[in-house]
Amino acid sequence: MGRDGERAFGPLTDLVLGGRAVVEQHGFVNPPIVRGSTVLSPTVADLEGRTGRYAYGRRGTPTSDALVDALKTLEGGAHVALTPSGLNAVATALLAVLGAGDHLLMVDTVYQPTRHLCDLTLKRMGIETTYYEPQIGAQIADLIRPETKAVFVESPGSLTFEIQDIPAITGAAHARGAAVVMDNTWATPLFFKAHDQGVDLSVTAGTKYLGGHADLLLGTISANEAYAPALIATHGALGLCVGPDDMFLALRGLRTLGVRLAHQQDAGLRVARWLESRSEVARVLHPALENDPGHALWRRDFTGASSLFAIELKPGPKAAVAAFLDGLRLFGLGYSWGGFESLAIPYDARPIRTASRWAPAGPTVRIHVGLEEVEDLIADLDAGLARYAAAL
Repeated sequence: MGRDGERAFGPLTDLVLGGRAVVEQHGFVNPPIVRGSTVLSPTVADLEGRTGRYAYGRRGTPTSDALVDALKTLEGGAHVALTPSGLNAVATALLAVLGAGDHLLMVDTVYQPTRHLCDLTLKRMGIETTYYEPQIGAQIADLIRPETKAVFVESPGSLTFEIQDIPAITGAAHARGAAVVMDNTWATPLFFKAHDQGVDLSVTAGTKYLGGHADLLLGTISANEAYAPALIATHGALGLCVGPDDMFLALRGLRTLGVRLAHQQDAGLRVARWLESRSEVARVLHPALENDPGHALWRRDFTGASSLFAIELKPGPKAAVAAFLDGLRLFGLGYSWGGFESLAIPYDARPIRTASRWAPAGPTVRIHVGLEEVEDLIADLDAGLARYAAAL
């Protein structure tokens, strides 16, 4: 039940209603795009007392309020902050809980730019990072020191899609006074309720599924009550803000997030299961597949899966991988994901790992399934795998 005994709405309804104030918007369905820096006050008393709803464009506008309110409904957190990119959201969340002399535990399968942040910027600031094996679970307690202030999780892992036992990790971290920060971009807060699982600060790259159209750069951070003050202070001190047009695009994408994810989940699984049947493919890395090592944890903790996954090909030369990918008609060769278009990139996670071993059977390819007809996507991959086999 909702407040005052009212029936709580389902997530798809929340996506439609969140952040909308139709009366204040003079009946318009979507909030206005407000571009502004200076906010005028009628009197000195109002100016000095900040009696108005808004004080300065960087501190909030009707456009940002609409997006933040909608995301708070989706995330279930106490406060939401917006940043210019997903990586900036990671950095801001970590800086909200870490300082010089602190220790960070970082999952070894993390998004590579986050690793660069740790190894370069945080190190320069006097923050030490220790990478840990992604499937460590409650045994992470053995790595927590008195100076450990944060544990960072990303589930599934970037590129290699391992599922982490988030409740076990949050329990161990909180017992020792450490915050848990999560990159929840893959599942989005629609398919994984991070705060319900004990996460203190949940980060997403709104660039991906929230935007949904490959035309937006945005990061979001949701904090629980305990860490909301630190996030507000850090976000404000760093002077972060997002352009009004980007916020409007994020709001527009949010309205269709539920139907897009439902379709892409189904399409992604159909493509993944087809790839499992191919002789050229040694393994499909997708936690929603029944034979995936992380499937039991995924079923326990997640309510759905996005359409990003990977495959290990049977051993073959780089030229064969190029033959497979270069001739694809529907899968673009490009970074990022979460848009309406299908994508594929080759990658090698072996040099990145420092705390765990990654030993694929052969070349690896990350796949994002978009909104095209599944039969067309499969036909495109079928031709590509035939080219791969011919080049062996």
